[in-house]
Amino acid sequence: MDRDEFAASIDHTVLGPETTWEDVETVLDEAADRGMNACVPPCYVAEAADYVSDSEGGLSGALATVVGFPHGQHAPSAKRDEAVAAWNDGADEIDLVINVGRLKAGADAVVAAEISDVVAAVPIPVKVILETALLTDAETRRACEAAVDADAAMVKTSTGFADGGATVADVALMSEYLPVKASGGIGSYEEAAAMLDAGAVRIGASSGVAIVDGYRE
Repeated sequence: MDRDEFAASIDHTVLGPETTWEDVETVLDEAADRGMNACVPPCYVAEAADYVSDSEGGLSGALATVVGFPHGQHAPSAKRDEAVAAWNDGADEIDLVINVGRLKAGADAVVAAEISDVVAAVPIPVKVILETALLTDAETRRACEAAVDADAAMVKTSTGFADGGATVADVALMSEYLPVKASGGIGSYEEAAAMLDAGAVRIGASSGVAIVDGYRE
């Protein structure tokens, strides 16, 4: 892919607990300048949507946010309501964290129903965050099957807030089921390229600027 296509595969992200509006504004400007998407906390989505619509450069990519973040243990109704609020505020995409505890307990149908409830509630793509560092390969497969059953648009490796992030092996496994967003611990062009080579179609990273600026043919 050329540089523009590569940049369009990057979700430039700011989701830390100390994130301010100024941090979000910086990420939006950097994403717009380089042709990336942006992923911001839900509390700033309305402001971010207004900002990019009023900006001269705008945002050519998607404005994404997170739901049930970072642990996925919100009540299902809270996740649904959070997703609807984000969509109403102007989000183009939702990154939804599954309930890992439910999955590990074997309640796959509950996990799928929760995802399906969010997918049905909003007319925008829902990416399902699995937190693969906490899962066995068998559990990752079951989580992917739940996402497929729920008609999710994409599966995503990690929140970036657990120990461990995206791996080439996890991306390759997940890509058997749905398009993959690799996220967590990706800080360079080389690392991002390795994930894309393994089957990812999207990269989530707080180091989006360094990743895009490091692009090589």
